[in-house]
Amino acid sequence: MKYEISNLKIDPKDDNNLEIILKNKYNLDNFKYKIIQKSIDARNKNSIYYIYKIMIDTNHKLNGKNITIYHEKKINVTYPLWNGYSPVIVGFGPAGMLAALYLARCKANPIIIERGNKIDDRKKDIDIFLKTKVLNTTSNVQFGEGGAGAFSDGKLVSNVKSPLISYIFNEFYLHGAKENILYEAKPHIGTDYLEKIVKNIRLEIENLGGKFYFNTKFIEAKKENDYVIAYTDKDISFKTNHILLCLGHSAKDTIKSLYNNMHLNMEQKAFSMGVRVEHPANLIDEAQYGKYAKILPRAYYKLATHKNDRGIYTFCMCPGGYVLASASEENTIVTNGMSNNARDNFNSNSALLVDVKPNDYDNGSVLDGLAYQEKYEKLAFEISKDYKAPANLMKEFLNDEVATSLRSVKTTYPHGLKFTDLNKCLPSFVIEGLKEGIIEFDKKLHGFNYDDAIMIGIESRSSSPVRILRDENYESNFKNIYPVGEGAGYAGGITSAALDGLKVAMHIAKGEIIND
Repeated sequence: MKYEISNLKIDPKDDNNLEIILKNKYNLDNFKYKIIQKSIDARNKNSIYYIYKIMIDTNHKLNGKNITIYHEKKINVTYPLWNGYSPVIVGFGPAGMLAALYLARCKANPIIIERGNKIDDRKKDIDIFLKTKVLNTTSNVQFGEGGAGAFSDGKLVSNVKSPLISYIFNEFYLHGAKENILYEAKPHIGTDYLEKIVKNIRLEIENLGGKFYFNTKFIEAKKENDYVIAYTDKDISFKTNHILLCLGHSAKDTIKSLYNNMHLNMEQKAFSMGVRVEHPANLIDEAQYGKYAKILPRAYYKLATHKNDRGIYTFCMCPGGYVLASASEENTIVTNGMSNNARDNFNSNSALLVDVKPNDYDNGSVLDGLAYQEKYEKLAFEISKDYKAPANLMKEFLNDEVATSLRSVKTTYPHGLKFTDLNKCLPSFVIEGLKEGIIEFDKKLHGFNYDDAIMIGIESRSSSPVRILRDENYESNFKNIYPVGEGAGYAGGITSAALDGLKVAMHIAKGEIIND
C-alpha cells in the first residue's frame, strides 16, 4: 500500500537521516519512499524545520494525523503526428527548447534558427569577453543556445499555475537536472547543469529529425500562396506554415525589423531598471536562518514594496553567485546574475529594480522603450568607457555620496568597478525608488541595508519593453507567425517561458494533456 505523509517536520541537522527517521517514527521494516515536496519553514529563526511530504510504499498499515492513501498524479501529453511543412523556431532559449522538443516528438522535423553559438562555443565566447572585454555581439550572455536563462541561477520558481509545469520540470530532470527540482519548493538548476541540459535537449531533437542553424539570424518572412518563407542572414530560407518567434528580450534589432518592415502589431509595456546588489553570502544566510545558517543551503530572498504607485522589488536573486557582464551590444553596460548548482561562492547578489512605465518613456513610438534601455546602457558605459561597471556602496548611495573604494565586500563583477554617482546612468525616479526599497527591505530582511554592500549598474534586461500582440490562437496579425515567450512579452523567467513555448507548440500540433 502507498501512503502519503504530509507536514512531516525534520530538524535540519537530521536531514541526512530521513530514511532512518521514517523507519523509526512509523515502525517500518521493508519499505520504499519518495519525496513529493520539501520546503523550509523559517518563520521562527529559533526553530527552523524542513517540511516534507512523503510517499511511503509498505505492507505495514499506517494511520494517524497527516497520513492518507497516496494517489499518484501524472501529467502526460499527446504527440499527434505532424502533417505539413516543418515548423521554424527562431531562438533556442527556454521557450524555443520546449517548443522544438515537443514538435520533434510529433515528427515535425522542426527547423531551429539561433543567432548565437552552440553552448560549448558560446561559453568560450563569454569567457573571452569576461577576460579580454572583446564582445561577440551574436554569442554572449544574452544570445546563443540556451538563451539568457542558461547563464543565470536557473531558478524555476514561477507564479504561473499550470499542470504542464510538472511536465517541464520532469523534462529538465530527464535531460540532466538533479532530482530535487521535482520536489523542492524553490527549485533551481544552476548554470553548470543548465549547460548539460541544453545540449542534451538539442541532441534529442536532432535524433528525432530536427535541424539546427547556429550563428544564423532570422531576418523576415514573406507570404507565398498558402505558406510563408522565412529568410535568414545566410544564403538559406525555409518554406513553412508556422514560425515561432522565441526571440528573447534582447533581440532588439529583430523586434525593430518585425515592427518597421513586417508591421507586426505591438504595444508598449512596463519593464524595470536598477542595479545588481552584492552582499556577503553568510550575511544573507544569517539574516534568514540565524543559528541554522551553517547547516541549511544558501539563503534566498524575494522582496517587494510599492511607493508612489511604482513597484520596487528584487529579481533573479542568486545565492552564492556571481554578477555577470551581460552586454549584447558594444559600448554598453548590462549586468545580470548567475550561480552554479552548489551556490558556493562567497557573495549573494540580486537585481534591485524599479518599475518603468510607458508614460516614463513614450515619445510616440511603440519602440520607445527599447530606445530608453539603450540610452541608459550607453550612459553606463560612458562613465568608464572600458566596460568597468558604474557602482557605489550602499552607505554612500543612501547619503548622496560616492565611495572611493571597496571595503569588506569584494565584487564578483569581472571587469572591475568605477565608483560614481548612479544618477549618471539611471533615471531619477529609479534612484529614489532604489533608496526607498533599501530602507523598506531592511525591515523585512535585517542586514539588507549593509553599509559595504555593492550596488552595480545597470540592470536593464529583466523583461522586454515591447509585447508582440497575438490572438487567442497565439498568432500575430501576420498570418503564420506566433510570438512566444519572454521576448514577445508573454513570460518572465525560465519556467514561464518554457511553458509558453510548450503551450504554443501543443496548440499548433493539436496536442492534449492527459491526466493519469
